[in-house]
Order: sequence, then C-alpha cells, then structure tokens
Amino acid sequence: MIARLLILIARGWQKGPSAVMPPSCRFQPSCSAYAITAVERYGAARGSWLALKRIMRCHPWGGQGPDPVP
Repeated sequence: MIARLLILIARGWQKGPSAVMPPSCRFQPSCSAYAITAVERYGAARGSWLALKRIMRCHPWGGQGPDPVP
C-alpha cells in the first residue's frame, strides 16, 4: 500500500511539474522513473532509500549518464 502511494507520487511528478519544466536530467533513466522501478523491485523501504540516494547524487558535481537500478 505504501509502495503504491510512492509510485503514485512519482507518476504525479512526471505528469505535473516535470512535464512543464525543461529537461534537465543528468542520468538515464530520470530520477522519477528510477524511483518507480526501485520501489516496484525492492518495495517501499529499500526502494525509497535507493531513490533518495540517487536524488542526492543529482547535482552539478555528481555523475551523469546511464545509472540503472541495481
């Protein structure tokens, strides 16, 4: 149930603010798609942790390019 809520929030981000902002993702897939996949694959707790770690790496001095969910 919590996992579904987290996925709903990520999909809302994809359809709302992210859809009207210019593309600026440093990684492939985007952080929201990464979060959805991580929560689906690992559940709410571990998937959220992986998504949070990914979001924390998203800054000008962080990496870029392909970064699939482990």
